[in-house]
Parts: sequence; C-alpha cells; structure tokens
Amino acid sequence: MATLEIRDLHVSVEADNATKEILKGVDLTVRQGETHAIMGPNGSGKSTLAYSLAGHPKYTITSGTVTLDGENVLDMTVDERARAGLFLAMQYPVEIPGVSVSNFLRTSATAIRGEAPKLRTWVKEVKETMTGLQMDPAFAERNVNEGFSGGEKKRHEILQLELLKPKIAILDETDSGLDVDALRVVSEGVNRVRETGEVGTLLITHYTRILRYIKPDFVHVFAHGRIAASGGAELADKLENEGYEVYTKGGASA
Repeated sequence: MATLEIRDLHVSVEADNATKEILKGVDLTVRQGETHAIMGPNGSGKSTLAYSLAGHPKYTITSGTVTLDGENVLDMTVDERARAGLFLAMQYPVEIPGVSVSNFLRTSATAIRGEAPKLRTWVKEVKETMTGLQMDPAFAERNVNEGFSGGEKKRHEILQLELLKPKIAILDETDSGLDVDALRVVSEGVNRVRETGEVGTLLITHYTRILRYIKPDFVHVFAHGRIAASGGAELADKLENEGYEVYTKGGASA
C-alpha cells in the first residue's frame, strides 16, 4: 500500500527581500485509497504544502521529512517525484504554446510508465476518458491550456489524473472557478480514480461544495502554517456552519 508520510515539515519562501516561514511543522499521512481534505482560509499554507510536495523551486524546505513508500521525496527532482507516483493538479494550470494536448499526454504517460503506450489502445483510452469528462475530442489537437476556459483547464487536469494513474494525487483547489455542471463532471472524474482504491487523494479546498460530490475520509483544518484540527467528514459540516475563526484567532493551533 502506497503511503505518503509528512513529518514536522517547515517551509519558507523569499518575499520582499525577507525570508518568511509558511509551513510551521506539518504532520500528515496519506495512504493509498484514502481521501484527505485540507481546508482553511487564504494564506494558511494549503497551496504551499501542495507545491512543496511537488518540488516547486520557489519554496525552501528548512526542516522535516517527506517520504513516499519509504523513499525520501525531498531528494528527488520534480520529474523523479512524478515517476515515483506523485501527481499535482494545479490551481492555475499553465499554458504550453506549441505543444498539443495529445502529445503532452502521451509524452507524460511514456515518462511515467517507462515506455510509450501502444498507439491504438492509447488513443482509445484517451477518447474514453475525455468522453467521461464531457470534453470535445478536438481538444486533443489544441495546444495545452491555450485559450481554454477555467473549466476546460480543470477538466484537462483530471484527464491527466485519470490517464497517469498516480499513487498519490494532490488536487490544489480543483473546484475554484467551476460552475455547478463543471464541478459535478470534474468530481465524477476524481471519484472514478478514487473508486479504483489505488490512489491516495489530498484534496485542497476553501469550500465544502466539492465535498458534496467527493466524500473525504479525513478532514484537516489548516491555520497559521500547520494542521489545527483533524476529523472525519463531519468536521467539514462544522466548518460550513461556523467558519475558520475559532482556528485562526490568536495564531494558536490545537
């Protein structure tokens, strides 16, 4: 069973000619087949956690450990982390002019699998997955995210998730900017992956609306750079009713 273990993780970033600590000791274990929702207000460190796990150069790990199946993730390059089984769906997917979606996906699959997928079966797999996400097959020939709407970009992120089949999927505010219909379609794609039981999911969000479609096993509240509270799905309902103020007042974590 794949396991991502985060222990006492501290992360800093350079801003305004000063070093600012964002994560202040995060402890979290995500196992294959589990879904963890990370919730919290803006500035609490949720996205910093996501991008630090993925290896973004903007963030500096000052102490702590991250392992995947016992292997030190922090010693891996970004591409090595992806091959090891980490996947990040970005909050703001970037455009890649000159690279078609079809080439991007097949190149990514080749890098992850260690060999190029057979073209006939691959084309069928991509088309079927796009159909499930209600994506026009013509998108495969467009440049990656170029001219895509917000909803189209998020569907493309989940298309990658379904095709690449990681061990641990980190979904950074996948629900942001989606209307009700797009949210449902994207959530159904995430649930298809979850139902395999082969992926651990770390779902980062501000709001509970996506949790109406994707039911978490665990909910964690982020405040002041660390996990302030953890519980089951009922914790999300509590946050919906009471907000984050009880966790953000005074800068203390419980």
